[in-house]
Amino acid sequence: MKMDEEIKDLRTVTITQKGQICIPHVARSIAGFKEGTKISVVVYTDRVELRPLKKEKMNEALLCMLASEDALAKNWLSKEDEEAWKDL
Repeated sequence: MKMDEEIKDLRTVTITQKGQICIPHVARSIAGFKEGTKISVVVYTDRVELRPLKKEKMNEALLCMLASEDALAKNWLSKEDEEAWKDL
């Protein structure tokens, strides 16, 4: 967390068996999350951030920047791909 960031609210939530959480009403109001709001889940080594996706900012460059190589590697590195490229 940056030193100039101000904590507006602090709540504890519980993760369900399905991996779901309920974002408290106060937090949703402060963040501007409404029903149907699309958010990105950004995972750092020490925290997870939920960020609203604003249509004017949702472009290919931003989505590519946020996507990590590890997350994409699941689709890129199949056994078939490795076999096809092994001699190149």
